[in-house]
Amino acid sequence: MDTGDTAWVLASAALVLLMTPGLALFYGGMVRAKSVLNMMMMSFGALALISVLWVLYGYSEAFGDDVGGGLVGNPFEFFGLSRLMGTAGVDKGFAATHLVSTVPALAFVAFQAVFAIITVALISGAIADRARFGPWMLFAGIWATVVYFPVAHWVFAFDGAQSPVGGWIANRLLAIDFAGGTAVHINAGAAGLALALVLGKRKGWRRDPMRPHNLPLVMIGAGLLWFGWFGFNAGSALSANGQAAEVWVTTMVATGAAALGWLLLERIRDGHATSLGAASGVVAGLVAITPSCSAVSPLGAIAVGFLAGVLCAVAVGWKFRLGFDDSLDVVGVHLVGGLWGTLAVGLFATAGATAGVDGLFYGGGLGQLWRQAVGALAVLLFSFVLTYVIGRAIEATIGFRLSEEAEVEGIDGAEHAESAYDFATAGGGRALGGPLTTGGTGTSTVTRPTAGATTRATTETETGTETESETRGVHA
Repeated sequence: MDTGDTAWVLASAALVLLMTPGLALFYGGMVRAKSVLNMMMMSFGALALISVLWVLYGYSEAFGDDVGGGLVGNPFEFFGLSRLMGTAGVDKGFAATHLVSTVPALAFVAFQAVFAIITVALISGAIADRARFGPWMLFAGIWATVVYFPVAHWVFAFDGAQSPVGGWIANRLLAIDFAGGTAVHINAGAAGLALALVLGKRKGWRRDPMRPHNLPLVMIGAGLLWFGWFGFNAGSALSANGQAAEVWVTTMVATGAAALGWLLLERIRDGHATSLGAASGVVAGLVAITPSCSAVSPLGAIAVGFLAGVLCAVAVGWKFRLGFDDSLDVVGVHLVGGLWGTLAVGLFATAGATAGVDGLFYGGGLGQLWRQAVGALAVLLFSFVLTYVIGRAIEATIGFRLSEEAEVEGIDGAEHAESAYDFATAGGGRALGGPLTTGGTGTSTVTRPTAGATTRATTETETGTETESETRGVHA
């Protein structure tokens, strides 16, 4: 065991854990005001549930001894993780299970746990505004069990780590995915597309304005994601070494280049470079560099990131042409960005980087490119098909989608009996659902949020009668 490596992995795990609250802010700011709490709850619910499932059997399923030809690990091998505690492994002759590389196995458990958490949370952005919270939690548990844990085994279980056989993508196909472009982003993006098709379009899609209600929250969330992503990528080296430093630099520069690419496209296409575009470009760059960060040079990372910003900015508009409602562009950013980043290894990889392979543009031919394509396609199809089946089964049994009335009125109130913002007036009137607080004669006016993008100005008179007039606002 190396104490420096252990400290780095534990710190990286904490950074990646912070990404899920960061995602909650990012997604929460992008939805309308009547949905922000539910959006955040979907991320926090995933954080709570997947933490428990990972300890019970998720880690075993992903990193236990292979029981399916590189497809899945033994879910009972490390059940509850007690085998990895203290001297239990040594006493039973399992001393090797206490270390992964040069860090304690439990440090590796912690690091991989937060990957599982954020992968599930990412999916929620595709179905914002219309998914019931209880069925979402059920879906999250089933999906993690039958989709994420096996795919994590495919991609992350290397020979000589925990599994003697390992996952087929990592050990047989030899595709490179350093930190989860396939297992995390293609996986979540394909699942988001499937669920968006299962749940259908939001009420008023295309017709009503569904703009982000709080762009400062979006920017804060994007900043936290960028910060935490250094643990996501550089922490995947599992050591405080030169590779971690190399990955840190390629992650930084690719992300900046992607933001510039997105903003440039916006400026040329729309005449404006927006804060939402900057935040989205940051995430697109982070997604694209995730699989390739150990395989490309800093100059290659600039190319990968810039093209990711442009490609993802174009891709987010495809949902309108293709007719599916991916609420927060999970498909356009994570699926497209993950596909591009995975394929980019086969183009921009250089043997001078720590991954040690050459891509097409560095004289390596098509050998690595086809490996990357097969791995990406396999994860995409596996995730999409199983997610669609799970989503359909939940919708057919307990119902997944919110009722039309509750969706129009607002999912926060319907599912959580809460509101993100207090719109009570300071000088009289009444709070949401509260009693009339003005006294005497005269009139008072209070603005109350209602469904869609409408606000109602209510005038209350001394007789207690009300008259209402509608004004159309920008946000809900």
